[in-house]
Formats: sequence, structure tokens, C-alpha cells
Amino acid sequence: MKPIYLDYNATTPVAPSVLEAMLPYLREEFGNPSSAHVYGQAAHAAVEQARHQVAALLGAQAQEIVFTGGGTEANNLAIKGIVFPLLFGATPTECVFAANRYFSAWWRWWRRFKPRKIHVITSAIEHPATLRPCAFLQHLGVRVSVLPVDRFGVVDLEALRRALRQPTALVTIMHANNEVGTLQPIREIARLAHEHGALVHTDAAQSVGKLAFTVRELEVDLLTLAGHKLYAPKGIGALYVREGIALEPLLHGAGQEAGRRAGTENVPSIVGLGAACALAQQDLPELSQRLQRLRDRFWHRLMTALGTSVALHGHPELRLPNTLNVGFLGCVGAELLQATPQIAASTGSACHEGEVHISPVLRAMGVPEASARGAVRLSVGRFTTEEEVDLAAEALIQAARRFHQTVPTVLATVPAHKS
Repeated sequence: MKPIYLDYNATTPVAPSVLEAMLPYLREEFGNPSSAHVYGQAAHAAVEQARHQVAALLGAQAQEIVFTGGGTEANNLAIKGIVFPLLFGATPTECVFAANRYFSAWWRWWRRFKPRKIHVITSAIEHPATLRPCAFLQHLGVRVSVLPVDRFGVVDLEALRRALRQPTALVTIMHANNEVGTLQPIREIARLAHEHGALVHTDAAQSVGKLAFTVRELEVDLLTLAGHKLYAPKGIGALYVREGIALEPLLHGAGQEAGRRAGTENVPSIVGLGAACALAQQDLPELSQRLQRLRDRFWHRLMTALGTSVALHGHPELRLPNTLNVGFLGCVGAELLQATPQIAASTGSACHEGEVHISPVLRAMGVPEASARGAVRLSVGRFTTEEEVDLAAEALIQAARRFHQTVPTVLATVPAHKS
């Protein structure tokens, strides 16, 4: 039998209704959306319907949705697409044209288009799909401020206020953390940033489809979503771009997606993303409540059986309804999961050649070493049952007790809120 799947934050299975919506575009409806004939028209209509479905879930306008190859590409497009034109005082395309047309030496081009001082703000617990584009921009001369978080993983708003004293182009803060599920006060962040003339991007890959919200409520300028986090296929995502914001595209070509993302559209996956957004909008409030009941049931069973030898990581209330990050004291998370092959989950620490490497997110939160070493992320989803939660909880309880018996450990008391 396959193990119980408790890794919905890593990826989700494609929902049956999503697969059904995709199948015609994998078989008979194979046209290129840019073609003028009937085959192309059918594909184009399907792409535009999906664009409306994504927009409806986000409370956006259809023309504000750009389809991408996933959440990572959407983050890169948002961050680099805003910064590049500011960095060089012109778009990269214009810079290259000027260099080739008017100057005979590279240094003359550099004197004319040398990078301006640009400031970007992010946080210490972002996904690598945000942190690495920011690090790349640092190599180009961009100043990047990385905000600290408190012990629950919430961004320090006072640190944001101090950072915004410098002229800032972009603030990019995730909506919900992928490891501990903590929600950020994005609306407050956006209002502060806008007061100082900065644009705001949020990576909402984990929250779209789990929480009911709109881009207008968050007051953001750009927002990322990833299809495989909400029961659509891998390799498809979208970026919300508020009307009036100009982006420099990462991919230059025939000008698809209103010139913002070149390349023939992945019609089947786009249709799947649209269907997944329609599915989420259909039952989102009920799904969120059900996921939270499963999550809390899981935590209650673990806490009741193991007491102070388990600790909750992340905010006790302001977190994703499906996410439970638990520190099993006296254990190493990776070893605990190896001892429970009937469960498929993720760990907040990796063990390589006898060394335990703690997750950067847990380190940034200041989680005590004993708890961080034993971190396990348990994320439930649309297809998780109460029976699976109970079986998984019992398996983890028994495995943790075996570890405590075979490896004598003084279990330190770890300050953590219980929900």
C-alpha cells in the first residue's frame, strides 16, 4: 500500500475535475492559440476562459493575469520585471540596442547605462524562488534588505518601516510560509510600502486555494500562484499584475500574454489551472474549515500522547488551515520519517553524513535547536481523511516513543504556543 500522503504543501495531485477539463486539449483540441483558423480559435477561447477563472478566484480583472511556467517563473518575472527597467534607466532591450548602435566600446555603454541605486526589501523566510532572484539582483548592484521575523515567523513591521526610509522600488514578502504556514500581514505591509512609493509583490503559492481573499483586499500590486499547489498540473502558474504596471519580460519572442511572457501557451495546463481555480472558488470556505479540523485533530492527538516532547512551530492561529509543523524533541525529523514509512511528509531538518542541518526558516524564527532538529511538516489536503490523520498520528507517536527509549534524552521545555 502507498503511504498516507501528508505533503500537500510540496505538491497536490491533479483533481479529477481538473484532469477532465484538460483531456480535450491533450487530444482533439490541439490548436495553437495564436492561429487564426478554427483550431487556433478553440485553443485561444480556452486560454481566455481559464484567464477569467483565475481572475475570478483572485478578485482581479482577466487582463491582469499572466500565465507562466510555474510559481518560480512568476516570482522571477515580478521581481526582475520591476527592477530591470529601474536598474538601467531603460529596459535591457533598449540598453543592448544603444550599446550596439551608438557605442564602440563596452565601457562607454556602461557609463551611459550604469546601474542606478535601487532598493528591494524581502524577508528572511522567503522561498528560494524569491531569495535567489534577490541575490542575483544584488550582484548587479541592487541593495537588498532582508527583514527579520519573530518566533512565530511574522515579519517585523518596525524593521520594515526602518528599511523603507531608503527609496524602495519593491517589497516582496510571501503571503503564507511554506514550512510553518504562518500568514504575513500583507495588507499592512502593502499600505506601509505604498506610503513610501514602493510596489508590493507577494508569493501566494501556498495560500491560493486554501484561504479566501482577493488582491484588492491584500492591496498588492503583484501576486504569484502555482498550479501544482492547488490541484492543477506542475509546470503552470500565473502572475497577477495590477493594471497600469509595466513589466520587462524575462522571455522575448512573439509577444504572447500581451507582450509580458513570450512562448506558445501551454493550453492543456492553462485549462487545468483555470479549472482548479474554479474548483477552489466553488467550495473554498468549506474546504478551509475541513482542513483546519483535520490539522487540529492531528495536533491534539500528538500533544495528548507526547505532551511537552512536542512543540508547535509557527503562529498558533494565523497560519494556513492545513499546515502543522511539529518539533519532536529527542528526535531528528528525517530519522523519524524514515522510521514511519507509512507516512509521506517533509522535514525541517536534513541529515547528511551524521550532521543535522536545520531549516533556514526555523533558524530565522529562533526555534530552539532541540525542537528544530526534530521538525516535521505535516500538510493535509482535499483528499485527506480523518482515518488517515488518526493512523498517521499513531505511527508518529509510536516512533517518537521508540526514539526516546533507545536514545536517552533530557527533553528541554521549549516555549511554544499550543493550539
